[in-house]
Amino acid sequence: MIPWTLIDTAPLPGGGTLRLKQRGTEFSIMLGTNELMNSRLFGSEEALARLACERLAGRAQPRILIGGLGMGFTLRAALAVAPADAAITVCELVPQVVDWARGPMAEVFAGSLDDPRVRLHVGDVAPLIAQSRAAFDAILLDVDNGPEGLTVESNDRLYAPGGLGRTKAALVPGGVLAVWASAPDERFTRRLRTAGFQVEEQAVRASTKGRGARHMIWLAAA
Repeated sequence: MIPWTLIDTAPLPGGGTLRLKQRGTEFSIMLGTNELMNSRLFGSEEALARLACERLAGRAQPRILIGGLGMGFTLRAALAVAPADAAITVCELVPQVVDWARGPMAEVFAGSLDDPRVRLHVGDVAPLIAQSRAAFDAILLDVDNGPEGLTVESNDRLYAPGGLGRTKAALVPGGVLAVWASAPDERFTRRLRTAGFQVEEQAVRASTKGRGARHMIWLAAA
């Protein structure tokens, strides 16, 4: 078996280090012993974009915010279904992740960052949401393994009642918040409903082949 090779590391705000590893054509991003992303398992990341964009069908000039660049699978899936007049903002907290997208993982990203519909914002997605009012038709969040701050503790504010209220204000009426997680969380479902969202839960496979672990996607209509 081909061994894993450490390609690069990236410090996280508040502590911790991301590690980019490669084995043949496969990539993995690790935080400690947790694998956050793998280039072979991206079915649920694609589903995050597909399910959210389905709810935007027929809207002219949809504005979409993606929190978390990752390995670009959510972005690529959104580009595949979004109309030509869409505007997609991708927010990535860690600058090195953007460097990886344009460097060692360029083939994985397949030029998606150069699509004219895409604007890249390097920084924290939470302030961007907080300063926005009725700015987005959809907000897609994949910045942690679930609705809590695993990668960066300050991400907790995104999933707290105040953060959900700010996200709702950043959406147009009828807009959708889509959140990816590795597992269900009934408390988060209740918080979404308390914040005034109409909530749908979707369990999706991690693999595009319909096998493997099931991940959770919340679709919350404003």
